[in-house]
Amino acid sequence: MNYTNNDLFSNQGILKTDIYQTNEYYTLKIEVAGFKKEDIQILLKDGNLTIQATKKPSEGKVIHQERFTGKCSRSFQIGNNITPQDIKASFDNGELIITVPTQAKKQKESTFIQIF
Repeated sequence: MNYTNNDLFSNQGILKTDIYQTNEYYTLKIEVAGFKKEDIQILLKDGNLTIQATKKPSEGKVIHQERFTGKCSRSFQIGNNITPQDIKASFDNGELIITVPTQAKKQKESTFIQIF
């Protein structure tokens, strides 16, 4: 599994990820504190799993801002043998947990992954 960090504020630690491996699965634990589940998209395309999170700014005039707003993403190369049905995603208490099998069927098309 290879990965890239495409967020604009990588020095601020946006989408920090821990990856664990067993014989059957990779588990990605991604910190998405401050994001809502509906602001996160997971896309599988051409063997790449991309997580994108978008946080809109609060309404009103900003006097001082230290919290992140905008888009950030991470991509993980998981290979062409994984289908969207093989991937499980859940969101709880500011953490996105994605489980990907180490081996599975061949992917046929790009599809978004539903977060539970």
